[in-house]
Amino acid sequence: MRRLVDATLQLGVPAAAVVAVGIGSTFVERSTEIYFLNALVSVAIVVAIYVFVGNSGVLSFGQISFVAVGAFAAGVMTVPLESKTGVLPDIYPLLRDHTIGNVPSLLLAAAAGGVFAFLVGLPLMRLSGLAAGIATFAVLEITHNLLREWTKIGPGATTLSIVPETTDAAQATGGALVVIAVAFLYQRSRPGRLLRASREDAAAAQGVGVNVHRERLRAFTVSGALAGFAGGLLVHLLGSITTEQVYLELTFLTLAMLVVGGITSLWGAVLGALVVSALDAFLSEAEQGVDVGLAFDLPQGTRLIFLGAIMALVLILRPSGIAGGREVALPRRIAR
Repeated sequence: MRRLVDATLQLGVPAAAVVAVGIGSTFVERSTEIYFLNALVSVAIVVAIYVFVGNSGVLSFGQISFVAVGAFAAGVMTVPLESKTGVLPDIYPLLRDHTIGNVPSLLLAAAAGGVFAFLVGLPLMRLSGLAAGIATFAVLEITHNLLREWTKIGPGATTLSIVPETTDAAQATGGALVVIAVAFLYQRSRPGRLLRASREDAAAAQGVGVNVHRERLRAFTVSGALAGFAGGLLVHLLGSITTEQVYLELTFLTLAMLVVGGITSLWGAVLGALVVSALDAFLSEAEQGVDVGLAFDLPQGTRLIFLGAIMALVLILRPSGIAGGREVALPRRIAR
């Protein structure tokens, strides 16, 4: 009974928080609604990162690569057929002459992210520590340059536009819930438990028969598929995208969300994404000038400096994040 209650809370509380944000987005003006929807897509991206980083303990800077691949795959394949020649003049005929709907594009984005993560992970998942961080950052850099320069698969350095804006409150909420559910099921599965065992002590885990490379690769692939799916949600939210929007700033922002919330728990990933999204939205408005009783008119770039300072303070004062690295559970007195 206790396990069932704990499992219900661990999935139900993050899901309830996402649903609350989704419902809240329907009661605000369009100019404000975009911040709510961005927060929901951020939840999907951060939870996708958590699936690998949180369960393996291996820091990766490359997960946004899979977001980018998913975003451009979904975007390119949903540009209206009559507009592709003008928007994407140099693209391969196979991509130019076909278009798909919203849901198939999200599935395509997930598949593209998962396959790319699997291929990249085959050699890289043997690395740990600083070597893994540098190698995954190299993947991010390579992916960014391929998408920016290779006009046969996308718009290159220009903007991919005329993408259908289908990520409304329902789709953003549903997409975030799907990612949370997959992450929850994975971390409670046998592969998830084996990977967390290797996170605590890789040598001991190998000593009792855990194939650390295989388990890391499996989590990396699942994380890549979820990140690609989140990228599909992102491009259908924005309606247009450039390679710079899925590069360094998004990498820094999503890692800040994960660190602030707590790297080692699903609840921490969701909470960090929502809290930092709210703070980022306020600071973005403050850079344009906002009056909330007090007038704020911050210089451009203040939001990133402030978020960096917050992340540093959390690492110094509470390394386990605001969720304490724990999932939601009943208080001990009630549990007893």
